[in-house]
Formats: sequence, C-alpha cells, structure tokens
Amino acid sequence: MRIFVTGAAAHLARPLLPALCQCDWVSAVCGVDLKASGFAHSKYTEHICDVRDPRLARLMLGHDAVIHLAFVVLRSHLGTQRKNRALVHDINVNGSIAVFESAALQGITRIVHISSAAVYGAWPSNTVLATETQARRSMPGFSYSQDKNAVEDWLDAFELRYPHTYVTRLRPHVILGAHAQAFLRLLLAQPFYPYFRAPLPLTQCVWEEDVVAAMLAVLQRDVRGAFNLAAEPALPFRDLLRLTHRYTFPLPFTALRWLHRAAWTVSGAGEEPGWMDGMRYSLAVDCARAKSELDWMPRYSTQACVTKMLGSPEFA
Repeated sequence: MRIFVTGAAAHLARPLLPALCQCDWVSAVCGVDLKASGFAHSKYTEHICDVRDPRLARLMLGHDAVIHLAFVVLRSHLGTQRKNRALVHDINVNGSIAVFESAALQGITRIVHISSAAVYGAWPSNTVLATETQARRSMPGFSYSQDKNAVEDWLDAFELRYPHTYVTRLRPHVILGAHAQAFLRLLLAQPFYPYFRAPLPLTQCVWEEDVVAAMLAVLQRDVRGAFNLAAEPALPFRDLLRLTHRYTFPLPFTALRWLHRAAWTVSGAGEEPGWMDGMRYSLAVDCARAKSELDWMPRYSTQACVTKMLGSPEFA
C-alpha cells in the first residue's frame, strides 16, 4: 500500500511516519508540508507543498490511501498572523477540501481524516459519554472546533458523491505524548485550575501512539464513518493537575478567563480565548465503536498519559 500524508511535519506525524514505514504492508509513504519533517527512511519521500497548491493532485498520483493531518491546531506559531481568522479558515477548511477533491480526482478510495472530539463541543446538555451519533456543535470563539466541524459538514456531502470511497473520521480527544503541542504541556505543568461546584466537568486525553495505532487499523479495514479515540477514565482537570503537583490552587473561572483573554490580546500567548470556555462543561467520549470495529484499545490510561508526558526526557 502507498500512503500519502498531509501535514508531514505536524506533531502527530512524528510518531506516524516511522510507524508507517515499519509496516511490511506499506510499500511507500509520501509526505507534504510547508516545512521539512526531518524524517528519513528508504520508503519515504517528501515534498514542500501547501495543501491548497494545485500541484497536490499530481503528487497524489499512484497512491492508495490519504491520511490528512494538515491543520492549524494552535495558532501561536502563526506569529503576526495568529489572529487572522480568514487565513486559518482558508488553511483548515479550504485546504482540507483541496486534499479530498485531489484524492477523488486521482481515484484514491481510502481517506483517513484526523478530526477531533472538539466537534461535539463542551455544553451543559452533553451526555456523560458522547457517542459518534451525538450531534456536532461548534463552540463559539474556538476556531479549531468551528473548522473541524466545517470540514466534517463538507465531508457529509462528499461521501454521498463518492459512495465507493472509504472515508474515515478519527475523533481523538486532546493528544498528549512526546511530540505534543507545547501549550498542552504548559497547561498541565502549571498548578492553577478553574473552581467549579460539584459535579466537576470531566475531560479526557489520548496518547499519540494510541492515535497512530488507530490510523494503522483503519488502513487495514474497510470501515467508514467516525471513531472516537480517548483514554479512560474521564477526570476533572483538577485531578489531572494533582497527578504531578503536590499543591494545586483553584481560581475563579471568570478570573482565569479574563487573564487568558488579556494574555491573548496583548501577546498571543495561551492561544485564542474560545477554547477555555470549554472547560466549564464536560466533554468525554465513548470509544466502544473503535474497540469493536478497529480492535483498538488505548495502551495508556488518562492518568498515565499525563504522568508519562510530563516525565518524558524529551521535555527535560
């Protein structure tokens, strides 16, 4: 199988590319990104290319499957353009559309889209554990959630146009690991958490290599639709901090939100304000479908994800 990977320099690509090249059923891997990945292997070739570039379709020629990772997750790396919402939307949504249309043009019938549990949104009406059938609902002011939903909305129509294409949407919760976003490590390394009355809102995470395992499983099966991916159990953010801190300190949510918004406005630190509103309500997912149809089981618990990442030598 010949695999085409967008976002080859992305955080999740770092564990994915070597895993793909180690598979005996993978004959070749081609990666595209705006910058070099730094990865080298005899099976691997790479092109510096924007996913919105018309050359993309030609580069896909001869491949059997596409894994779409290219997406602006956290915006601080955009520098002076971090608040350019039109640019972020263009990269995320129009770039994704270009990837899927290029794959269809080349007759590729297996597409793996890395979506997110953020498509459900964190709302007071959420069920205890969201299944893949729960309605998708974007969170205002959180462009990542909005753009992931916009892509999935578009894919709904795409699947009707190409019924013989296996389109799979993986919806991982917050991805932790040796290559995780630096902001996530900082968030877990600091001792402050928003104070809420019981019951406390629940959240989850998932280890990066467990997400890679799900991608490999999808490539070897004729499956369609969405699959939630998360470690267990779901826990309050406070309890995640207490795994690695002797002392933790509750602060009023309104104060934390104000401080975060001020930091974003002045310097762009802490990412855009909308994501923080999601901390008010639970967002936890049911992974029964992945366990049943992909034979997927996360190797790391929620607690292990946090302690393993903060104790990783890569972050020393």
